[in-house]
Order: sequence, then structure tokens, then C-alpha cells
Amino acid sequence: MQLIDTHTHLDFEMFDDDRTQVIARSAAAGVERIVVLGVHEANLERVWQLACEQPAVHAALGLHPVFIAEHRDEHLGKLRDWLEQLRGEPKLCAIGEIGLDYYVEDPDIERQHELLEAQLALAAEFELPVLLHIRRAHAPMIAMLKRYKLQRAGIVHAFSGSWEEAQEYLRLGFRLGLGGAGTWPQALRMQRVLKQLPLEAIVLETDSPDIPPAGHAGERNSPELLPEICRMLADLKGVSAEELAAASYRNSCELFGWPQP
Repeated sequence: MQLIDTHTHLDFEMFDDDRTQVIARSAAAGVERIVVLGVHEANLERVWQLACEQPAVHAALGLHPVFIAEHRDEHLGKLRDWLEQLRGEPKLCAIGEIGLDYYVEDPDIERQHELLEAQLALAAEFELPVLLHIRRAHAPMIAMLKRYKLQRAGIVHAFSGSWEEAQEYLRLGFRLGLGGAGTWPQALRMQRVLKQLPLEAIVLETDSPDIPPAGHAGERNSPELLPEICRMLADLKGVSAEELAAASYRNSCELFGWPQP
């Protein structure tokens, strides 16, 4: 199988002791490309440096809503500077991780909306797809995306919404990122939605080091587990692992503008 992990945080300190080995083992398992996402101003340089050092790694740069208390107005300016500096660089593939998170305690909804809108505007300006984090906020997110109508759309990361919400994102041109969460027995709604999704809608991800698949509770997630995640999701959907992997690979390449073999 050829696979692309569309959402990881391999720059996090949990990988400091064996990051290079994880990337090598992932490649040996068939994971040809790995997207690493920025989450706050302090890690943008680290993410880009990792992409420069590792042929398999591609970078997305953004300001995550969970870290809203850490973001300052000047950080948006620094993000824009990065995007301007890296315009046209093939290793820069998206803006992310950005979004809305109403699940956090006492969410500052106004600031989250302001931050997201500013980054959607950057995505439109730089013609980059967006990698979206959404928790308990699908309705406002869909409304905002309808206003912006991004030309290159992007990925709804770790999608766990309803079939109706999935259809709204698909109409807007988005793919849905699926990973370990859908493999657990209690993820019944996600599994019902998975069976209805067209293969053209799906991209695979791990969200490493978070959201490990069933059977790996408490473990560090890794791109090495993407083949296992693919097999479990394919079984739940009623297709072969090879068919799901090929569809995800094709969808990811189309989204990021990568050549397909």
C-alpha cells in the first residue's frame, strides 16, 4: 500500500528521542508522505525545519484555536511573513492547524472566530488549502466556509460529525480526515457515516501523537500505525485496504497538488 498521513505533529517533544527512526519505519510500512502541522507561533520554524530536513515531510503552518490564549495579534503578522517567504515552496502544502473549538473550557468564541477568519483570508490570498480542527462547532464553521468559498478547500481533520454535516463539507469541496478515532467500537455514528461516504471524500491521518487506533490505548500514536488504521477503516467500510489506501493517496495528492505515480 502507498499511504499519505495528512495530519501529524511529529515536531512535538514526544518524538524527540526517535523522530528520524519513526519516519524511516513509517516509510518502510508504505507511508510515503507525512504532513506536519503548526499550532502556534513558537513551533512554526520547527515544523518548517523538519520539512526541510526530511524528504518525506511536508509542512502546514497555522495558529490552532486551542492555544488562543497564547496567540497575539503580531503572530498573525508573523504567519503571513512565513507564507510570503515560502510562497511557491513545494514543501509548504497548507495552512493549518486552524479552526474552532467550542469543547475547551470557557471558549473565547469571538477571538476564535477572528483568528479563523484572518487565516481563511490568508488561505484565499496564498491559494493554499486549509487543515481544519473543529470540535462542537460544525454549524458556525460551515457558515463561515460558505462565506469564504475557498478555491482549494482542504481537510476537515478527525471528522466525527453527522452525515448531514459531512454532506455540507463535501459540497464545499472538502475532504474528511479519518484516523484512529473511527476504529474504536464505541464510534458507532462515525462508522455509520463512514459506510455512506464516497471514497473520493476520504483522506487518512493519524494525528500523531494523539488519537491512537483501537488496540493501542494509552500509546503514542505514530504514522507507523497508518497501515493498521487503513485496514481497520476499510473493514468497517466494506472495501479492501488497498482500495481505501489508493483512494486516500489519490485524494491527498489532488488536494495538495502533488504528482501521482
